[in-house]
Parts: sequence; structure tokens; C-alpha cells
Amino acid sequence: MTKTPAVDRPFVPGAWWWFAIVPLLVMPIAIYGFAGALMGIVTVGLLASITALATKRGGVFRLPSRAWGWSVLVASIALTVPAGALLPDPPAAPIAAEREASPTPDPMPTAESPSPEPEPTPSAEQTPSEEPTAEPDAPADGTGSSGTDDADPGTALALLGTLAVKGTAPETGYDRVGDFGESWLDVDGNGCDTRNDILQRDLANEVLDGACVVLSGDFVDPYTGASIDFVRGIDTSRLVQIDHVVALKDAWRTGAQQLSQEARIALANDPVNLLASDGSTNASKGASNAASWLPPNRAFRCEYVARQISAKAKYGLWVVPPERDAMERVLSSCPEQPAFASADDGPRVDPTPQAPPAEQPAPQEPAPPREPAAPEPPAADVSYENCTAVRDAGAAPIRTGDPGYSRQLDRDGDGIACE
Repeated sequence: MTKTPAVDRPFVPGAWWWFAIVPLLVMPIAIYGFAGALMGIVTVGLLASITALATKRGGVFRLPSRAWGWSVLVASIALTVPAGALLPDPPAAPIAAEREASPTPDPMPTAESPSPEPEPTPSAEQTPSEEPTAEPDAPADGTGSSGTDDADPGTALALLGTLAVKGTAPETGYDRVGDFGESWLDVDGNGCDTRNDILQRDLANEVLDGACVVLSGDFVDPYTGASIDFVRGIDTSRLVQIDHVVALKDAWRTGAQQLSQEARIALANDPVNLLASDGSTNASKGASNAASWLPPNRAFRCEYVARQISAKAKYGLWVVPPERDAMERVLSSCPEQPAFASADDGPRVDPTPQAPPAEQPAPQEPAPPREPAAPEPPAADVSYENCTAVRDAGAAPIRTGDPGYSRQLDRDGDGIACE
């Protein structure tokens, strides 16, 4: 009787192959159940297809052709997806059981046992950090923290506790000149613009041109402690600038959008919110609040923060949570620092809103007429990029024939630029 060739019995492995196939099927089933069975089939299928394609003799299962080998290979690879999805993660259960059984905490930092971080000690010496874009939640009552509850009346710390605490409003629509008026105006009607009013207040040994214009003086910058010899001029006036203690853009972000135009102009020219300062230091501050900028001169930080709080309280502006925290840290070293009165630079009597001050009696004699300012020494090839540069140089307004005048700066063509 003639023996049938092996190829006549397709899909039937040789007897010796069963010693390899059975363990490949039984062991995964015993460990993983149905998922293990699928993995066993995948393993056997890969073994059969690869041997068939490699030997061209049908392989383990004596496949009739190479096309069968490719088909089994593709099917085995496709079956790995559901098989892998059904397999459990072996280490997961032991680790979970170990954590539940063990009374000792996990030495690695986890969500349940975070590594302790040292908290900053409240101090006026602390350098402020950048203001975060995502701000922490404000207290439930929308006002200052409990650290201000025990502050003495009339102090900046007590006044801080009355300020609303909210998030930052968008800067949409902010316009320095359109919203806060030209700088500098004569809002108090004394015949002098606000810049010269502040220079006369903050400089010593000043020399005036007439009753208003400060030509020179000795200045000690409160932000740095540096001494500056101020001389009015196109190239020198910018060395001493007038800083808005609450930056106007920051005011816009914390409630000034809701003020009337008259109130915003008053804020921009309020002596409580204005300080003469070193020009470069003022530029480095920009529109920062107390959370991201404080004067380098640490001895002045208490008064600086007290001015910010007083200005914000007067005009109904709020503080953002990081700003409130930074102010409280500074004032913790000087809890008796007084707030500033709304109408002048004297200390505020109590932090509650004050009634408008009584009008001062008119002077008995009229003030002498203001003499025209002496012309600045001409400078060659003077030019200004815009009116802001003109004002920073203390040269505004400039007229036809003055150094730096150009039609580009004279928007209304009346011969007077940067009015």
C-alpha cells in the first residue's frame, strides 16, 4: 500500500510538533484565560505561517501553498490587537495590594503624599515674582485676607482689607491718551501742569522759571536711593520721570474701565498716585503691580505699597490675589504704615470712604501772572519718534520753530504739537 505524502494531509501537524504546540496553548490559557487562548493561537499561527513561508514546504501545519502562509500571518497579526487589549496588566494588582496592606507611606512623591515645600516667610525683603497668568481663588467674601482684620484703623494694612479681590480684566480697548487724557494737564487749576507740580514737591533746591517750570533741582530717587542732579532739557529731562504708582494700564485691568472719563483723568493726575523717579527704573516697572515689581530700595516699599492701596481705594479699583498677597507681605514688616489721604499726601485718618474735603477759601490777593518760560537752549538735529518721547523729555508742547517740531507730531496742524 502506497503511503500518502505529507502534503495530502494539510493543516495537520506532525506528531513531534504537538510537543511544542500544546504548551504554547495550555500555558497562556492557564494564566490569562480567554486572553491567553487568543495569544496562544496568535503564537501558533505566527509559527505556522513563518515556517511555511521560510521553508516553502507547508510548515508546521502543512499549509497547501504560500498564499495560505501569508493569510495565516496576516490573521495572526490582526488577532494580536484584541488579544493584547484583553490581557490584564500583571504588576497593577500586586502594587495596589501592597499599598493597601502596607501602613507606611510611599517614599516617592504621590498625589496622596506630596513632598512638603517650604513656605516663604512674610518679609518686606522678599523679591516679588512674576504675576501668574492663572490666579488663585479670591476669598469667599471678595475682600482682603484675614491677616488685615486686626490692623489698626488708618493704616494701609487696614485699608487693604477693604479692597475687593478679583481676577484681572482684559486690556481690550485700552488707550492711554483717549482714556486718561494727555500728560500733563493742569487739573487743579493752579496754572502749573502736573509734572511741574510733582517736581516742585519731590525735588529740593529747585530753580524755577516763573511760578511753575522747574529748571533744575536736587533729587533723591525713592526707588533706588540714588542722587540725581536734575536739569530741564531735551536730553536731560527724561532722567527724572513721573511714575504712576498704580500704572494706568494696571488700573484699566482692575476697574478703571468702569470709571467715568473725568475720574480716570483725576487718577492719572492725582498726587497720591504720582512720584518723581529715576527714568530707567520707572521704565523697568512698566505696567506691573506689586506682585511682579517693587522698588529696589527696600526701605521705601512700605510707602510705595501704601500709596498703591490708597489710590486703589479712592477710585474703587480692586486687587488681584497675588497682588494682595504681595502687599500684605510688605506691610507685615511695617503694620503701622499709614494710608494716604484722598485729597493730599497726608496720612489717612481712617480707611472708610472720606467725605469730599471742604473747599479752600479763595486767596485774598490774585496770584501774579505767570511769566513765559525761558526757552530751552537749542539743540542740533533734535527729533522725536512720537509725542510720548516729547513728554518724557519734558519738552511738550513744542511749537513751530522749536527743536524737534514736525508736522507728524502736530496732528491738528495748528502749529502746536503734543499739546
